[in-house]
Amino acid sequence: MSPQVSVVIPLLNEEDSLHELAQRIQQVASSSNLSTEIIFVDDGSTDGSWQLLEQLAQSNPNIKAIRFRRNYGKSAALNVGFEAAQGDVIITMDADLQDDPAEIPELYKMTTEGGYDLVSGWKKKRHDPISKRIPSRFFNRVTQMMSGIKLHDFNCGLKAYRRDVVKSIEVFGEMHRYIPVIAKQAGFRKIGEKVVQHHKRKHGKSKYGLERYMRGFLDLMTVLFVTRFGKRPMHFFGTWGVIFFVVGFGILVWLSIEKLAYNVGGIATRPIFFFGLITLVVGAQLFLTGFLAELISRNAVDRNSYLVEKRLNH
Repeated sequence: MSPQVSVVIPLLNEEDSLHELAQRIQQVASSSNLSTEIIFVDDGSTDGSWQLLEQLAQSNPNIKAIRFRRNYGKSAALNVGFEAAQGDVIITMDADLQDDPAEIPELYKMTTEGGYDLVSGWKKKRHDPISKRIPSRFFNRVTQMMSGIKLHDFNCGLKAYRRDVVKSIEVFGEMHRYIPVIAKQAGFRKIGEKVVQHHKRKHGKSKYGLERYMRGFLDLMTVLFVTRFGKRPMHFFGTWGVIFFVVGFGILVWLSIEKLAYNVGGIATRPIFFFGLITLVVGAQLFLTGFLAELISRNAVDRNSYLVEKRLNH
């Protein structure tokens, strides 16, 4: 019988937090009478995290652990965790104890009784430095405008999903920040939000620096393009290629008619001639790019080939 809740926790060098986190999740599950499995995904930790997970898994069959041979990133860890999850509702949270396990029952209730496909946490009161809060607000606003999803905190690690949501989407690269966008493009449009508690970090240090904000906008562009045109790139490149080609071809035809009909000289020295020529070439290149991308997408290798070294209680 499948559990009611699967808690998926990606981690990297969080040895000091794991025992307390597992204990608190179990306490919440017991007090709420929720059958729960906990899936830890060790994303290539170099401290004693895996040894501690082995101990936890031996003492509790509801604790499962997956270990990568090297660091693949949070998206890869979540994707593998989603594959392993068997619960009716999948809840994700970070391993650093900043997310509160006490939120699990309400997130489960919103997903099952509230009818939401996805519920995202909102760290309304954040215990992070202002250097992280201001850029985060900016990117959340930009993502809201471009995706049409009214969430305040896309990057919050505490989220709840119906099982068919995580089984229907693919998370890769650095796309974990935009899972709501991916889910919406996959047809899951009932996306809710819940204000959640955010605690100060007790152990270790943050894995994210300022560079993640520099990549944030590019990640959003990527996820919007991939979700809309990843399986049909010709629709994007081919459309623009035809438009550019027709414009360039039209300019050159018009100049040729002027030359032949009105004997206008020196058309090869006019700026519009070079504009037409360049537009014609760009159009042909875009069309060819779409054609090649279409061939690649139809023969693409599955991205889920992560090198999992060990699994416990699977």
